[in-house]
Amino acid sequence: MDRLEQRLRQAQAGLRAERVTLQDLAALHGPAAQGAWLVLLALPCALPVPGTGTVLGLGLMILAWRMLLGHDLAQLPDRVGRFELSRDHAHKVLSALSRFHALAGRWCRSRLTGLVDALERTAPLAWMPLKVALMAVLIVLPIPFGNVLPALAVALLGLGLVHRDGLMVALSSVVALLATTYAVGLGLSVWLLGGQWLSSFNWV
Repeated sequence: MDRLEQRLRQAQAGLRAERVTLQDLAALHGPAAQGAWLVLLALPCALPVPGTGTVLGLGLMILAWRMLLGHDLAQLPDRVGRFELSRDHAHKVLSALSRFHALAGRWCRSRLTGLVDALERTAPLAWMPLKVALMAVLIVLPIPFGNVLPALAVALLGLGLVHRDGLMVALSSVVALLATTYAVGLGLSVWLLGGQWLSSFNWV
């Protein structure tokens, strides 16, 4: 992963194009397609880039569907792969990705691989695609600060797959649970407060 971090930093330093596609960014990640796509699509969703959460959240939904069907994930559908970032936003994404992988390199390693093996063996039938889809829905929904935890959960899952690190996979599940709890709790709070506000009116 040190080489991956170096590739990302070199790509960031040498960025000259005015527009950069997701497929261009994905090509920098090499052969670790499934985990790399999860990290690539999820991490920018946590950044304050207008419109990114909606588009990439939909991309994660498509990815989850393809995972559920057992398709090859070396390349996303053209519509998602052709999504373009401006040079400034691509610079920010590459910077965040390189820092993310640098930090991950300190903590990630091959361990608890049984969790990863079980995940990969049962992915087309098990909870991984459903988890990615649920996190994608939370990213797309207009929830205040509701995109950070789901994006982190998917990114950690991607790291677990890339590094064959079962601990990251388990941590991803914890963060996904926190993200879901936050979204449901906020939704219930709004519903209860809205009900109280409406009941305060004298409708008769």
